[in-house]
Amino acid sequence: MKRRLQWIYRQLHRHLGPQGWWPAEDTFEVIVGAILTQNTAWANVEKAIANLKAQGLMSPEALNTLSLNELAELIRPAGYYRVKAARLKPFLEYLLREYQGNLEKMFKKPLGALRKELLNLHGIGEETADSILLYAGGYPIFVVDAYTRRILHRHGLARESATYQEIQAIFMENLPKKVDLFNEYHALLVATGKHFCRKRPGCEVCPLKKDLGQTLTSS
Repeated sequence: MKRRLQWIYRQLHRHLGPQGWWPAEDTFEVIVGAILTQNTAWANVEKAIANLKAQGLMSPEALNTLSLNELAELIRPAGYYRVKAARLKPFLEYLLREYQGNLEKMFKKPLGALRKELLNLHGIGEETADSILLYAGGYPIFVVDAYTRRILHRHGLARESATYQEIQAIFMENLPKKVDLFNEYHALLVATGKHFCRKRPGCEVCPLKKDLGQTLTSS
Protein backbone atom coordinates (compact mmCIF):
# COMPACT_ATOMS: atom_id res chain seq x y z
CA MET A 1 0.00 0.00 0.00
CA LYS A 2 2.80 2.44 0.87
CA ARG A 3 4.53 1.79 -2.47
CA ARG A 4 1.33 2.27 -4.45
CA LEU A 5 0.41 5.50 -2.69
CA GLN A 6 3.92 6.83 -3.25
CA TRP A 7 3.80 5.81 -6.91
CA ILE A 8 0.46 7.53 -7.44
CA TYR A 9 1.77 10.72 -5.86
CA ARG A 10 4.91 10.74 -7.98
CA GLN A 11 2.94 10.10 -11.18
CA LEU A 12 0.44 12.86 -10.51
CA HIS A 13 3.06 15.36 -9.40
CA ARG A 14 5.19 14.62 -12.45
CA HIS A 15 2.30 15.03 -14.89
CA LEU A 16 0.25 17.76 -13.22
CA GLY A 17 2.82 19.72 -11.25
CA PRO A 18 2.28 21.62 -7.96
CA GLN A 19 -1.31 22.71 -7.47
CA GLY A 20 -0.76 25.67 -5.16
CA TRP A 21 -3.70 24.96 -2.89
CA TRP A 22 -5.54 26.56 -1.10
CA PRO A 23 -5.98 29.69 -3.26
CA ALA A 24 -6.63 32.49 -0.73
CA GLU A 25 -5.14 35.71 0.61
CA ASP A 26 -5.33 34.69 4.27
CA THR A 27 -6.39 31.97 6.68
CA PHE A 28 -9.90 33.30 7.21
CA GLU A 29 -10.53 33.30 3.48
CA VAL A 30 -9.48 29.63 3.35
CA ILE A 31 -12.11 28.80 5.96
CA VAL A 32 -14.87 30.74 4.23
CA GLY A 33 -13.94 29.03 0.98
CA ALA A 34 -13.99 25.59 2.60
CA ILE A 35 -17.55 26.16 3.80
CA LEU A 36 -18.80 27.71 0.55
CA THR A 37 -17.24 25.14 -1.79
CA GLN A 38 -19.60 22.36 -0.67
CA ASN A 39 -21.53 21.10 -3.72
CA THR A 40 -20.27 23.74 -6.13
CA ALA A 41 -17.39 24.57 -8.46
CA TRP A 42 -14.54 26.67 -7.09
CA ALA A 43 -15.16 29.36 -9.73
CA ASN A 44 -18.53 30.04 -8.08
CA VAL A 45 -16.92 30.31 -4.66
CA GLU A 46 -14.45 32.87 -6.02
CA LYS A 47 -17.35 35.05 -7.17
CA ALA A 48 -18.99 34.86 -3.75
CA ILE A 49 -15.73 35.71 -1.98
CA ALA A 50 -15.19 38.61 -4.41
CA ASN A 51 -18.59 39.96 -3.35
CA LEU A 52 -17.59 39.84 0.32
CA LYS A 53 -14.26 41.52 -0.37
CA ALA A 54 -15.89 44.26 -2.42
CA GLN A 55 -18.03 45.11 0.61
CA GLY A 56 -15.04 45.01 2.98
CA LEU A 57 -16.52 42.08 4.88
CA MET A 58 -13.73 39.50 4.89
CA SER A 59 -13.27 39.31 8.64
CA PRO A 60 -15.18 37.34 11.30
CA GLU A 61 -16.40 40.50 13.01
CA ALA A 62 -17.61 42.17 9.82
CA LEU A 63 -19.34 39.10 8.41
CA ASN A 64 -21.10 38.44 11.69
CA THR A 65 -22.77 41.85 11.62
CA LEU A 66 -24.81 40.72 8.62
CA SER A 67 -28.22 39.19 8.97
CA LEU A 68 -28.67 35.69 7.60
CA ASN A 69 -30.53 37.08 4.58
CA GLU A 70 -27.88 39.74 3.88
CA LEU A 71 -25.13 37.12 4.06
CA ALA A 72 -27.08 34.77 1.82
CA GLU A 73 -27.50 37.40 -0.89
CA LEU A 74 -23.79 38.21 -0.94
CA ILE A 75 -22.77 34.57 -1.32
CA ARG A 76 -25.50 33.79 -3.84
CA PRO A 77 -22.98 32.86 -6.62
CA ALA A 78 -21.77 29.91 -4.52
CA GLY A 79 -25.13 28.15 -4.93
CA TYR A 80 -27.35 26.81 -2.15
CA TYR A 81 -26.67 30.25 -0.73
CA ARG A 82 -29.31 30.17 2.02
CA VAL A 83 -28.07 26.80 3.23
CA LYS A 84 -24.45 27.94 3.14
CA ALA A 85 -25.24 31.19 4.98
CA ALA A 86 -26.86 29.06 7.67
CA ARG A 87 -23.60 27.07 7.89
CA LEU A 88 -21.25 30.03 7.82
CA LYS A 89 -23.11 31.99 10.51
CA PRO A 90 -22.71 29.37 13.28
CA PHE A 91 -19.00 29.11 12.54
CA LEU A 92 -18.61 32.89 12.84
CA GLU A 93 -20.51 32.92 16.14
CA TYR A 94 -18.42 30.02 17.45
CA LEU A 95 -15.13 31.68 16.44
CA LEU A 96 -16.09 34.97 18.09
CA ARG A 97 -17.55 33.33 21.20
CA GLU A 98 -14.84 30.76 21.89
CA TYR A 99 -11.74 32.48 20.46
CA GLN A 100 -12.69 36.17 20.23
CA GLY A 101 -12.31 35.91 16.45
CA ASN A 102 -8.64 34.99 16.83
CA LEU A 103 -7.75 32.17 14.42
CA GLU A 104 -4.22 31.90 15.75
CA LYS A 105 -5.68 31.14 19.17
CA MET A 106 -8.11 28.61 17.71
CA PHE A 107 -5.37 26.78 15.84
CA LYS A 108 -3.34 26.34 19.03
CA LYS A 109 -5.89 23.76 20.13
CA PRO A 110 -4.87 20.08 19.71
CA LEU A 111 -6.02 18.50 16.45
CA GLY A 112 -8.45 16.00 17.97
CA ALA A 113 -10.13 18.53 20.25
CA LEU A 114 -10.51 21.17 17.55
CA ARG A 115 -11.80 18.66 15.01
CA LYS A 116 -14.48 17.61 17.49
CA GLU A 117 -15.52 21.23 18.03
CA LEU A 118 -15.80 21.87 14.30
CA LEU A 119 -17.85 18.73 13.72
CA ASN A 120 -20.28 19.88 16.39
CA LEU A 121 -21.10 23.00 14.35
CA HIS A 122 -24.17 23.00 12.12
CA GLY A 123 -23.31 22.08 8.54
CA ILE A 124 -19.64 21.27 9.14
CA GLY A 125 -18.98 17.69 8.06
CA GLU A 126 -15.75 15.72 8.04
CA GLU A 127 -14.49 16.92 4.67
CA THR A 128 -15.09 20.59 5.50
CA ALA A 129 -13.63 20.26 9.01
CA ASP A 130 -10.52 18.53 7.71
CA SER A 131 -10.11 21.10 4.92
CA ILE A 132 -10.14 23.83 7.56
CA LEU A 133 -7.67 21.92 9.72
CA LEU A 134 -5.25 21.07 6.91
CA TYR A 135 -5.36 24.11 4.65
CA ALA A 136 -6.04 26.86 7.20
CA GLY A 137 -4.68 25.38 10.42
CA GLY A 138 -1.69 23.47 9.10
CA TYR A 139 -2.58 20.25 10.90
CA PRO A 140 -1.37 16.95 9.41
CA ILE A 141 -4.73 15.44 8.49
CA PHE A 142 -5.79 14.04 5.12
CA VAL A 143 -8.92 15.39 3.42
CA VAL A 144 -11.19 12.87 1.73
CA ASP A 145 -13.62 13.98 -0.97
CA ALA A 146 -15.66 12.35 -3.72
CA TYR A 147 -12.72 12.44 -6.14
CA THR A 148 -10.44 10.69 -3.66
CA ARG A 149 -13.06 8.03 -2.98
CA ARG A 150 -13.65 7.40 -6.69
CA ILE A 151 -9.95 7.18 -7.59
CA LEU A 152 -9.09 4.81 -4.74
CA HIS A 153 -12.02 2.55 -5.56
CA ARG A 154 -11.21 2.37 -9.26
CA HIS A 155 -7.61 1.52 -8.49
CA GLY A 156 -8.55 -1.24 -6.08
CA LEU A 157 -7.32 0.57 -2.97
CA ALA A 158 -10.67 0.98 -1.22
CA ARG A 159 -14.11 -0.61 -1.28
CA GLU A 160 -16.88 1.42 -2.86
CA SER A 161 -18.67 1.29 0.50
CA ALA A 162 -15.62 2.38 2.52
CA THR A 163 -16.31 5.04 5.15
CA TYR A 164 -14.65 8.44 5.30
CA GLN A 165 -12.53 7.24 8.24
CA GLU A 166 -11.43 4.10 6.42
CA ILE A 167 -10.27 6.02 3.36
CA GLN A 168 -8.58 8.67 5.47
CA ALA A 169 -6.73 5.94 7.39
CA ILE A 170 -5.26 4.57 4.15
CA PHE A 171 -3.33 7.80 3.76
CA MET A 172 -2.71 8.56 7.42
CA GLU A 173 -1.30 5.12 8.16
CA ASN A 174 0.83 4.70 5.04
CA LEU A 175 2.33 8.13 4.41
CA PRO A 176 4.52 10.42 6.51
CA LYS A 177 2.30 12.77 8.49
CA LYS A 178 3.48 15.91 6.74
CA VAL A 179 1.21 18.88 6.09
CA ASP A 180 2.82 19.77 2.76
CA LEU A 181 2.50 16.19 1.51
CA PHE A 182 -1.15 15.83 2.54
CA ASN A 183 -1.94 19.25 1.06
CA GLU A 184 -0.35 18.52 -2.32
CA TYR A 185 -1.59 14.93 -2.53
CA HIS A 186 -5.19 15.88 -1.96
CA ALA A 187 -4.98 18.75 -4.45
CA LEU A 188 -3.50 16.41 -7.07
CA LEU A 189 -6.30 13.88 -6.53
CA VAL A 190 -8.88 16.63 -7.00
CA ALA A 191 -7.23 17.72 -10.25
CA THR A 192 -7.15 14.09 -11.44
CA GLY A 193 -10.81 13.62 -10.57
CA LYS A 194 -11.83 16.77 -12.42
CA HIS A 195 -9.85 16.13 -15.59
CA PHE A 196 -9.52 12.35 -15.91
CA CYS A 197 -11.30 10.22 -13.33
CA ARG A 198 -14.81 11.51 -13.98
CA LYS A 199 -18.00 9.53 -13.75
CA ARG A 200 -17.18 8.49 -17.31
CA PRO A 201 -13.43 8.01 -16.88
CA GLY A 202 -10.81 9.10 -19.39
CA CYS A 203 -8.46 6.26 -18.53
CA GLU A 204 -6.56 6.38 -21.83
CA VAL A 205 -5.12 9.83 -21.03
CA CYS A 206 -4.93 9.56 -17.22
CA PRO A 207 -1.47 9.74 -15.59
CA LEU A 208 -2.48 6.69 -13.53
CA LYS A 209 -3.41 4.45 -16.45
CA LYS A 210 -0.46 2.17 -15.70
CA ASP A 211 -1.11 1.91 -11.98
CA LEU A 212 1.20 -1.00 -11.25
CA GLY A 213 -0.66 -3.23 -13.64
CA GLN A 214 -4.03 -2.63 -11.97
CA THR A 215 -7.12 -2.66 -14.17
CA LEU A 216 -9.54 0.17 -13.56
CA THR A 217 -13.22 -0.48 -13.32
CA SER A 218 -15.73 1.83 -14.95
CA SER A 219 -17.78 2.40 -11.82
